[in-house]
Amino acid sequence: MRNGSIPGTRGRVRALALLGAPVLHTPCEDVTDFGPELATLVEDLFATMYAHEGVGLAANQIGVPLRVFVYDCPDDEEARHLGHVVNPRLVETDGVVLRGPEGCLSLPGLEAGTERYDHAVVEGVTMAGEPITVHGTGFFARCLQHECDHLEGEVYADRLTGRRHRKLMRQVARSAWHRGSGLT
Repeated sequence: MRNGSIPGTRGRVRALALLGAPVLHTPCEDVTDFGPELATLVEDLFATMYAHEGVGLAANQIGVPLRVFVYDCPDDEEARHLGHVVNPRLVETDGVVLRGPEGCLSLPGLEAGTERYDHAVVEGVTMAGEPITVHGTGFFARCLQHECDHLEGEVYADRLTGRRHRKLMRQVARSAWHRGSGLT
């Protein structure tokens, strides 16, 4: 971040896009402008993620259809991973597939057992355009896969089938945020 500052302290908290918003269900565009607007977006993503007590946040979750996400997420050994990736590509997933509880700031208050690999590698660039490779294991690997899914126009609910999917959709239908949205 800028001169060692704490990420998000200069950003503003933006409204979250909730399940059903078209921006969440459309693949995002690559970032081509690495100017001050991108730095502001990254700061706003951190500020919004922290305000909502998340561990990751993709740009389309605040209505910006660009391939950017931020994270401040522990792995299974409680090591903290903090950063951002611009134009990320999930280049590797392997290891054991684990079903674990997964939530999303765009489905507030809900979670469901979702299958993810326990190792993931993401390649992209920083907001300065420098190449970056991020390796994640355990919970952090789940976070990386989750955020990359967002940028492809998917939410974790899209990975669920059968009973788990039906149960989550019933919870969505009963949620206060969904009932007030006008979504069906």
